[in-house]
Amino acid sequence: MRAYFTTFYITQIDAGPNGRVSDHLHPEWANLRIVEGVLPISEIREAPPIGGTRGIVTGPTSTAVRFTTGTSRIWGIGLLPLGWAKFVTAPANAFADRIVDPLSEPALGPLRDLVEVLFGPQPDEAAELARITRHFEDLAAREVPDEARIRAIHRALVDPEVSHVAEMADAAGLASHTLERLCRRHFGFVPSLLLRRQRFMRSLSQYMLDPALTWIGAIDSHYHDQAQFVRDFHRFMGMGPRTYAAMPHPVLASVMRARMEAAGAPVQALHVPAGR
Repeated sequence: MRAYFTTFYITQIDAGPNGRVSDHLHPEWANLRIVEGVLPISEIREAPPIGGTRGIVTGPTSTAVRFTTGTSRIWGIGLLPLGWAKFVTAPANAFADRIVDPLSEPALGPLRDLVEVLFGPQPDEAAELARITRHFEDLAAREVPDEARIRAIHRALVDPEVSHVAEMADAAGLASHTLERLCRRHFGFVPSLLLRRQRFMRSLSQYMLDPALTWIGAIDSHYHDQAQFVRDFHRFMGMGPRTYAAMPHPVLASVMRARMEAAGAPVQALHVPAGR
């Protein structure tokens, strides 16, 4: 099962009886989040905000998702590209940069069922985790025809030495046109954008994990200069690095440190998939 997911994780937020907190999710792979308590409001770029739903599916993203929530317990299931291909019938690019209610999307039926059964009458983290695990184990018999090629593409994508599409195609053992088709279908975006996102997320993660760093010290070696990094920051986060650095990060700062300790990668985009 590890080949299909980044992590199953629970986030507990205590904002007081009427308090609210806001933060920004970084570009990442697809996620299912199931909420108990105050239901969040989420928005991505120009799309209308979505709120009032216990289940939230975010497709693979190339931009930040702003969310506001209150006191709540939130289970997250991070789906790697192979996991999306395994458990969702629709191509990933059909849900790229989208936030949807799984209860209203027929293609998300396998995820919708979990939303309806996850929480019991009382909070019980062990029982909830067991329900998540059992749910996906029951669905795991479905074959993924492109599995070997998805694995090869993902290995090439997370290799920090791979910085160009031609290098990615060579590392995956695929023709460029095949690489582009499979990336759109299973990863949500074209190879050039995926590589650009990796470069950006390596830089942002460095900065977030070590507050003593300046942006210059955190920038990935594949950037030509600081101006190129700033352009990418606006592309992926919708704001400049100074604006982002000045904001509080009440949820994501702690989540990134916890993910680094538990999974070896502070963000989903940098998660190295398990398996052959």
